[in-house]
Amino acid sequence: MATKLSFSFIPEFPLPPLNFQKPFRTQKPPLVGLPPPCSSSENQFRKGCRGRSPPIRAINQQVVQSPSSDSIRESKSSPLASSKLVLVVGGSGGVGQLVAASLLDRNVKLRLLLRDPEKANTLFGEQDEDLLQVRKGDTRNPEDLDPSIFEGVTHVICCTGTTAFPSRRWDGDNTPERQSALSDYALVIVDWEGVRNLISALPRSVKRVVLVSSIGVTKFNELPWSIMNLFGVLKYKKQGEDFLRDSGLPFTIIRAGRLTDGPYTSYDLNTLLKATAGQRRGVILGQGDKLVGEASRIVVAEACIQALDIDFTEGQAYEINSVEGEGPGNDPQKWSELFKAAQT
Repeated sequence: MATKLSFSFIPEFPLPPLNFQKPFRTQKPPLVGLPPPCSSSENQFRKGCRGRSPPIRAINQQVVQSPSSDSIRESKSSPLASSKLVLVVGGSGGVGQLVAASLLDRNVKLRLLLRDPEKANTLFGEQDEDLLQVRKGDTRNPEDLDPSIFEGVTHVICCTGTTAFPSRRWDGDNTPERQSALSDYALVIVDWEGVRNLISALPRSVKRVVLVSSIGVTKFNELPWSIMNLFGVLKYKKQGEDFLRDSGLPFTIIRAGRLTDGPYTSYDLNTLLKATAGQRRGVILGQGDKLVGEASRIVVAEACIQALDIDFTEGQAYEINSVEGEGPGNDPQKWSELFKAAQT
């Protein structure tokens, strides 16, 4: 269940398209013009979607004005905005880039854990070490997670993950499940082993861990989710969620719909901050793994940041979708209302 500031009703989403005959085409900037929530090719699913649950009410997301280069330079010399030290894991990925860029723009002290630290300079430019710290590490390898990486960390946002189906992102063993040629069992990585290794290494003093997951994780044996789970991505994301729940750490789980918007490649900080969700700035939050739509990476990134400071989101999992319309932008009060409405 979710709510909208204007309290207008938005019909329930159809199931996501399942036409896997055509390869996924990566869009190019500008990061606008997202596909509509349901195309004509999805008509076969409309009947199955209607009538299963009452209409969902949504709160919408406002346009966030991007700062100029001058304002970014000025922010470097400004006092830190808070006492947080946020560790972002997977900061070179689509959602992770936006999380990191937004935190930097707000003068929140940030530490990035990257397999390739050189990407940080490409993405975010020269930053004062008081604002941005970069550490090399791979969550798939426990030996990489030295305790020094976590010294002083107060909050964690984990944006790691891989694609559901074979793609170039599977290069270098970056698969949901890694098959060992010398054994009869699978070594689960990234969405399970990677999350487990990270959570196991975190100090108990961390105030919140936000984990980006996926809708459908509780239904990976049911159609259409079983198709999405052919290579195990939903199953292993759920195992990662469960390990976090059982860890005793304060957590929030953000289950994103099918991710849309860029960034699809690495941009500089100014470009990241200018990313928009086009007309789809509206936000729907729900619980119970009932949503089946799409989610803008921009909206998902903002939800992760907002959840850090909203006390009642602790211990909760939320599904998130994007729709056309205005929305909460980066307004904490509007996000608080949205998260609260999803729990009622």
